[in-house]
Amino acid sequence: MRAINLQSLLLPPSLRFFSTLSSPRPFLPCRSFSSPRASRCRSRATVIRFSSCGAMATASAPPSVRLRDTIELTGKERQIFDRLLATVRHFNLPTQLRVAGGWVRDKLLGKDCYDIDIALDDMMGSKFVDKVTEYLASTGEEAQGLAVIPSNPDQSKHLETARMRLYDVWIDFVNLRSEKYSENSRIPTQMDFGTAEEDAYRRDLTINSMFYNINTSSVEDLTGRGIEDLKSGRIVTPLPPKETFLDDPLRVLRAIRFGARFRFTLDEELKKAAAADDVRDALAAKISKERIGTEIDLMISGNEPVKAVEYIYDLQLFSVVFGLPPDYEPALPDDCNRFCVTYLGAGWNLLHSIGSSVFNDDQRRLALYAALFFPFRKATYKDNKAKKIPVVNYIFRNSLKRKASDAEMVIGVHSAAERFLKLIPSLESDRECDFDELDLNNGLGGIPASSKLRVSVGFLLRDIKDFWRVALLISMLSYPSDVGCSEDSLDNSKHPIEKRREAFKVVEDAIFRLGLEKVWEAKPLLNGKEIMSVLQLKAGGPLVREWQQRILAWQLANPSGTAEECLDWMRETHQKRVKLE
Repeated sequence: MRAINLQSLLLPPSLRFFSTLSSPRPFLPCRSFSSPRASRCRSRATVIRFSSCGAMATASAPPSVRLRDTIELTGKERQIFDRLLATVRHFNLPTQLRVAGGWVRDKLLGKDCYDIDIALDDMMGSKFVDKVTEYLASTGEEAQGLAVIPSNPDQSKHLETARMRLYDVWIDFVNLRSEKYSENSRIPTQMDFGTAEEDAYRRDLTINSMFYNINTSSVEDLTGRGIEDLKSGRIVTPLPPKETFLDDPLRVLRAIRFGARFRFTLDEELKKAAAADDVRDALAAKISKERIGTEIDLMISGNEPVKAVEYIYDLQLFSVVFGLPPDYEPALPDDCNRFCVTYLGAGWNLLHSIGSSVFNDDQRRLALYAALFFPFRKATYKDNKAKKIPVVNYIFRNSLKRKASDAEMVIGVHSAAERFLKLIPSLESDRECDFDELDLNNGLGGIPASSKLRVSVGFLLRDIKDFWRVALLISMLSYPSDVGCSEDSLDNSKHPIEKRREAFKVVEDAIFRLGLEKVWEAKPLLNGKEIMSVLQLKAGGPLVREWQQRILAWQLANPSGTAEECLDWMRETHQKRVKLE
């Protein structure tokens, strides 16, 4: 068996500025089975044996994707597996310990994996964890992080999971399972211990259905398809895809995520099943928004976010995943979902053109969300108190159940991006522009014209803080002017990516020249008590807040000014105002 070259799989997409909604290349549909019973599928199972040094005894591989010849355990993995096997020996248990799913896949691909799930053939995970805890106590060691996560069949979480930490690695323990269903439901009516083969067939994808048997040091490909599909770069379900998806509709999103992550091809039958009405309805009804949101976050944080969202759009799942409130205004264009994918592609390509090292992981993640939801930025809906709420907030909080801070930051990035658009011409050319509409809000009244640019940019950056580069990047999606949500705004022939990247760099350099790159860290020259003393007030209120804005504007306009000079300016300005009144 030849070793896989992952570099060719994990390169970023070409830096095309337009995101084209292309369909994955077709390939022959997988061979499917009506039942995972071992008696019907035994002939297809493949077991790959390893010697004590890890050498594979049998190997045959098509040339398309090269796999590792061995599964090489890290030092920690050896320690963990040795402790688990010692527990089995200590209690004279017949238990077979198998590492399931993604760990096996990633090890064969030559990738590190810290997600270790152990499947047990004859007991519940919680019972085995108790045995491990007892054994560790007998050796003077202490178990850590013990927890049991109950099953929730209504949300397609069919297995109880026990968890513990060994050598600073989290390990999950579940039992192999066999299920029976009623005629009109995919919620199991009976759960029994199953064989490894039965368990393999009920998993989401063939590439995730392999086991590493710790007892025998062997890889078990019990569907007979896992290694084949991994080599061929195919996303296939062990059973017919509709049956697999109705069992757990979240598997649709997992298929999409793994297809995008590895740049594998989705099986044609899988795509038909994923786009079926009953599968879409099941995804909306059976799967918690938290689980959907977690999958989307993994896609957005992954190496191929655009491809993942293109799949969601192509399979007609966009409105299920990114659900909107029933009533909102203004009305969105009919093809708004397609614009979302297009803007995400534009943001992704500009991000790479600028250099992704400029942004940390969280900034990159939220920049992509801000690009994806850019067409929704001006839409609002009314909550129960008739308060207008941004639609973007609804998507984050209701459709994806993500953190409130994520929603607030993306909304803030959209707002800051629009403010940047008004300032970019001046920052590019070092000339003044019309600040009239900003005077009242930012306290620019009385500020010299030569300082208004610095003051306005300073206020913007103080609002958005470390995410100012993200807001600047998003503003470039509408550069040179905010022309709304259409492909015209991303017309590569009129405004090529190079021009947008250069504009980003010019504005970034101008902000550094103005000395504003960390302006939010600057402390106010005067505090609230000093302001109230000048105003002869005993308590704070709107007037104090107004003066805080004025003082901040003075401070931005006079970067070398002292607290004494600021205090003198405030007294003089206040006295003039009192006389006028």
